[in-house]
Amino acid sequence: MTSTDMKLDEFSDIARLFFEHRQLASKIIPFAIDAKSNDGAHDLAHIARVWANARRIAEVEGGDLEVIVAAVILHDCVAVEKNSPLRKKASFLAAERATEILQSIGWSDDRCSLVAHAIQAHSFSADVKPQPLEACIVQDADRLDAIGLIGVARCFYTAGRMGTELYNVSDPKGDSRELQDRCFALDHFPAKLLKLSANFRTKQGAKIARLRHQLLIDFYNGFLDELAGNGCVDS
Repeated sequence: MTSTDMKLDEFSDIARLFFEHRQLASKIIPFAIDAKSNDGAHDLAHIARVWANARRIAEVEGGDLEVIVAAVILHDCVAVEKNSPLRKKASFLAAERATEILQSIGWSDDRCSLVAHAIQAHSFSADVKPQPLEACIVQDADRLDAIGLIGVARCFYTAGRMGTELYNVSDPKGDSRELQDRCFALDHFPAKLLKLSANFRTKQGAKIARLRHQLLIDFYNGFLDELAGNGCVDS
C-alpha cells in the first residue's frame, strides 16, 4: 500500500465519523489539513475530536449540522505557526480558503458566509465574537480541545515543537515577573488555558468546559506542588 492509499484510507475513516454528513465530509476532508503542515496538535485527530465536541453540544443546543460539519473540517485548512507574525490572521486565511473549497462543490454564497464566519470566530487570537449558533458551537468545540487533559498534552506538544522551555526555574508561577508563554510552557496555563472556560458561548459547552477546567487546575497545581517538593513521598 502506498502512502497515498494510506492517506485515502485515513480520510475515509474520518469521514465515517460524520455519520449522515459523511458524503460532504468525504469531499472536503482532503483539504482539511494544509499540505505544508506537520503540526500534530492541529491534525485529522484534532478535527475528529472537535467534531465529537460539536456534535455533543449540538445534540442539546440545535443548529445547522451541515454548516457545523463544514466549519469543523475546514477551520484549520491554512497552517500558520503559533510563533508566526501572521498568527492573528490564520482564521481569516482559513475562512477564505474554505469559501473557495465550498464554492467549488456548489455551495451558495450565503451558506459559505456562515461557514466562513464560524471559522473566523473559532480562533482565540482573532478576537471575533461568534454571532449565529453554529459559530458559537464551533468555537466552543474547538476550545474544549484546548482544555482538560488533551489540552495539557497539546500545550506541551506545541511547546516542544516551538523549542519552548517547560517552565521558568527561578519563578515557575510568575509571581514576580511577566508571563511569557512563548518562552515557558507552564506560563501558557495562566496566560490563556485557565481563562478559556469563562468564555464559552453555549450552555452545554460551558457545562463540559467546567469539568475539563478542573482537570487543568489539578494538573497545574500538581505540577507546581512537585516543583516545590510537595509531591515527594519519603521512602
